[in-house]
Amino acid sequence: MIIKAQGYDIILQNNSISRAGDYFSLDRKAIIITDTGVPAGYSQAVLKCCGKGSFIKTIPMGENSKSFEVLEDILASMLENSFGRSDCVVAVGGGVVGDISGFAASVYMRGIDFYNIPTTVLSQVDSSVGGKTAINFCGVKNTVGSFYRPKGVLIDTNVLSTLPQRQINNGLAEAVKMSLTNDESLFNLFENENPYENLGKIIENSIKTKLSVVNKDEKEAGLRRVLNFGHTIGHGIEADSAGNLYHGECVALGMIPMCSDEVRSRLIPVLEKLSLPTVCEGNTGKIYEAMLHDKKATGDYITVTFVDKPGSFRFEKLSPARLRERITMAVKEKK
Repeated sequence: MIIKAQGYDIILQNNSISRAGDYFSLDRKAIIITDTGVPAGYSQAVLKCCGKGSFIKTIPMGENSKSFEVLEDILASMLENSFGRSDCVVAVGGGVVGDISGFAASVYMRGIDFYNIPTTVLSQVDSSVGGKTAINFCGVKNTVGSFYRPKGVLIDTNVLSTLPQRQINNGLAEAVKMSLTNDESLFNLFENENPYENLGKIIENSIKTKLSVVNKDEKEAGLRRVLNFGHTIGHGIEADSAGNLYHGECVALGMIPMCSDEVRSRLIPVLEKLSLPTVCEGNTGKIYEAMLHDKKATGDYITVTFVDKPGSFRFEKLSPARLRERITMAVKEKK
């Protein structure tokens, strides 16, 4: 299946990673960026599709790799290998790999071609689509980055078979997010069916939902903020957790305070079904401070996405003080 995005194709095809050259223009020099958590066979399979002078660059697994230091190392490798404007970057991994690879491609020689092969549920349903690239800076997530469209995205759901169950659940949190704001039928699937038997459908529907938003507001002037449902408090929790909670787990927690009582009563059983947290211990003061750096903060308020019933949303402007009160709906103060 091919889903058309703005200026590029998203290809959903099982057993396709070893045939990446059939879908992408890889008969040229390429740097394949992956991390230590991705099975090496995936990047090796892509390397066989690439031209002379191509090589694999493996970065450490984890959010800490979204840094200037790792970015500099990637750019230095490209320069040392005489990369020019006709060469390309290929990401093979999850959201961290995709984010920093896309950013590196966007700034090297003012922009070279970038292809994304996401290997986690989280990156397949969300971060590989939409053209956002970024690194973290001064402890604040995704502060430095660019909007840079890939030349293509290749999604092979077979690679998910090597993921730990927690990582699968982590990615499904983002799909739940999109179902609550835009797709009631998908939320009903999470409620009433076995999500693990419907991964292909969940990924496809999530991509289509995200594209329907991004196509109308690529650079987050307004509507695209809906995709940040659960992220304002979630990013604060993530900053406080120091890596103990995954991104999707933090988003799951962040959604709970941002919906009506009726939706919350249906959301919590879905999160429990997916073995996602519904409460955590944390430092509410630190979470609050992280929220003040939120990119959606303007003046004396922060714009958040609120869900009154599945499949719909509204934007609400909350003062930091009111937002701080909501933290306690998902976070118990650490003793």
